[in-house]
Amino acid sequence: MFQENYLNKLKTIPEWLRQFGGLVIVTLIIILSFVALNNIFGEGDDLVKRMKIEEDRIAEERKINELISSLPSGILVTFDGTDHHRLSDDVYEKVCKATKLIPQRAIMGANFLNFRAHEIYTINGNKIDDTFVKWDKEKNKCFAGFTVSGNNVGVDEKIAVTGEALSFLSTGIDTRVYYIKNF
Repeated sequence: MFQENYLNKLKTIPEWLRQFGGLVIVTLIIILSFVALNNIFGEGDDLVKRMKIEEDRIAEERKINELISSLPSGILVTFDGTDHHRLSDDVYEKVCKATKLIPQRAIMGANFLNFRAHEIYTINGNKIDDTFVKWDKEKNKCFAGFTVSGNNVGVDEKIAVTGEALSFLSTGIDTRVYYIKNF
């Protein structure tokens, strides 16, 4: 009896109001479903942190690209007395932090001052294990280097050659270490 009265009352409600009520109920079901799925599968704060780190990385990369494109093409030096473009101390630090490449020319120049590194570099087929360019805050200088080893040719020796990066080569697309002073 109660159900019949309830059904009769529902039938007397205007059609537009019943459709609107159905729309509200379907919308609530969808929203509650997404909330439940987000609680089960969502990564929440961790995802936001990772997205923030990625946004910061992209912003930093944009700044580096703007810096590199603003530099003149050619050799950039950190000292007076040459025809090449001299970097200010502030730009020197930024260029150092933006540089990731050490071309073979710079490696060979530094190798000639370290005979054993040059020897291992030559016998292992000019293979370089690792390169690095880093800024030393205490000394306000840029250091670059590389590691060679003879593991692939039976020489159980690993040598790291490091020195101050005195000049860079700007190509307009990137910067590279041009000269490593390691004596």
